[in-house]
Amino acid sequence: MTPSDTTPHAARYPAGSLAFPHRDLLGIGHLERHEILFLLDEAEQWVDLNRQSAKHSDALAGLTIINAFFENSTRTLLSFEIAGKRLGADVVNMHAATSSVKKGETLIDTAITLNAMRADAIVIRHGSSGATGLIADKVDCPVLNAGDGQHEHPTQALLDALALRHALRERGQQADDFTGQIIVICGDILHSRVARSNLLCLQALGATVRLCAPPALMPAGIEAMGAEVFHDFDAALQGADVIMMLRLQTERMSGQFIPSAREYHHLYGLTKTRLAQASDQTLVMHPGPMNRGVEIDSEVADMIDRSIITQQVEMGVAIRMACLDVLTRRARQVEGWGDAA
Repeated sequence: MTPSDTTPHAARYPAGSLAFPHRDLLGIGHLERHEILFLLDEAEQWVDLNRQSAKHSDALAGLTIINAFFENSTRTLLSFEIAGKRLGADVVNMHAATSSVKKGETLIDTAITLNAMRADAIVIRHGSSGATGLIADKVDCPVLNAGDGQHEHPTQALLDALALRHALRERGQQADDFTGQIIVICGDILHSRVARSNLLCLQALGATVRLCAPPALMPAGIEAMGAEVFHDFDAALQGADVIMMLRLQTERMSGQFIPSAREYHHLYGLTKTRLAQASDQTLVMHPGPMNRGVEIDSEVADMIDRSIITQQVEMGVAIRMACLDVLTRRARQVEGWGDAA
């Protein structure tokens, strides 16, 4: 029996591999609502496992997962590594600083090399938009996008949705989607793949999404994606159920986008006073890493009853376990590794 057969929500998506028919996970934009819900539901079993003293499964025993990170990361790489190991896979991390890319090897040649090593899944993080799709076209195994340029970061959006769903359930809201929720995403929207993936994911699950940023950090034409656009943070907060703060991605900026960090904090920083303008129940999120005192104050980030930032980190391992499990099932079935349909 497969995990998807045991979930109480199995009736809301197709049976077996049709629940998630994609070989790769390159973005949220091409996913159907029921496919997103399927991944969230699949992650629940791993949330439970990760809260036990013995955090191990043999689901992926014998498989090799390569984490190929051409861009620096701490929490995403660590999360994928822990996810793979808790599923029993052999996990290999490839860092860009020590890779042949630094010696002039092309991305396609690197993909061909990784494919020749017969990995069972490859997790890619790259500074160029579309790089993960390019690699996916050249390899025979599933590819998971761990962030590509300013394009997408699908597992971040999924873990954010899982963390938010858990937080709402703890407050007695049993709905599996976010219909009726007003969610504000504030910060460097222009350079944020997290904002793009979250916008797509949250809207697919029924939420109203408000994007707030200085004009210079708001993508042109973003309204076409269905977002409500604000440049006044105080106005955006009115009636908000959830506030997700984003850091200034100075490493992606060329030129002067804001007058100063101090001025930015004055206009767009989430303070306790500003949070009170929303409601006394508004939840606070941040994908990390945080720049305390710039986009968010410590007294807000550390509010036990309002901030779910640490829960986001926890759910990151579970959702990545679910994605690795789901994407490798077809290959495990072909190889005859039990019932992995």
